[in-house]
Amino acid sequence: MTVIKPSFVIKGALTFVLPRWAFSRSSGGSGSARYCYSVFMRHLVRLNQETGFTVPGTVAELGPGDSLGLGLCALLTGAERYVGLDVVRFADLSGNVQVLDELVSLFQARTPIPDDQEFPRVRPKLDDYAFPSDILDDATLARTLGAERIQALRVKLLGGGGDMITYVAPWYASDQIQAAGVDWIFSQAVLEHVDDLDGAYRAFAAWLKPEGVMSHQIDFKCHNMAKSWNGHWACSDWLWRVVRGRRPYLLNREPVTTHQALLERHGFDVLSIDRALRDDGHGVAVLPARFQGLSNEDIATAGAFVIVRQAGAEHA
Repeated sequence: MTVIKPSFVIKGALTFVLPRWAFSRSSGGSGSARYCYSVFMRHLVRLNQETGFTVPGTVAELGPGDSLGLGLCALLTGAERYVGLDVVRFADLSGNVQVLDELVSLFQARTPIPDDQEFPRVRPKLDDYAFPSDILDDATLARTLGAERIQALRVKLLGGGGDMITYVAPWYASDQIQAAGVDWIFSQAVLEHVDDLDGAYRAFAAWLKPEGVMSHQIDFKCHNMAKSWNGHWACSDWLWRVVRGRRPYLLNREPVTTHQALLERHGFDVLSIDRALRDDGHGVAVLPARFQGLSNEDIATAGAFVIVRQAGAEHA
């Protein structure tokens, strides 16, 4: 009996006969302002704890999907430019106006970060979910939440001019990011879907300024496709090709050590890797040959929050 749920095998097989638009219509991204606020603030707080970082001039997000809420959070806290990078086009900028208005209210009220009671599966976890007034003080927010700035964002979302928001799809063909021009690159549950991880990290190394930073929450679970949370690692390669089908992305099935090795290959300083471990999945012994080299810790890693800094050296 296959470890993958039959419905996902059938869905994958159908992509070989259905037109592409039939299975590429939504990213499943969240349009909830509170969710976006919670994720963004968690990244910001953890980055600040690790590096003293505050919101910079230019930020780039990999995989915003349907919602640009995380990018709007960055702009509402001081970033001058946000670049959203998707593999296929999902976001409709005008659909984010309501999210913008809701986010403005959350920041104006200095709302505490929505915690595990509201979003129990969201990572990274924090020790304190109070509003980070030490990072976002009243003077900063008075400037970033000014009426003219908010109106400029609304105009941009509705199709007006301005360069504060750039949405690029496909991102890997982009020439809209200046080399060494980005202060912060981040993603939330996206890098597990990227097929060419080496190319992605190479691009990040080229885009980041010297001493620029990245934060990535990576989800190593099976996304409900298997009976066990890590059953995608127990799936044979031939069956996985059926499950993947002709989708533009699914899961790359790479463990956290692959990400760590690529970060080091491309010259990043890895500052922290916070692993979320589980002991209720498959063990290494039942995995196909290609995954036999995984350690017990790798196969138990359900997620990881990674913080790195651009070393400033030349990259291969």
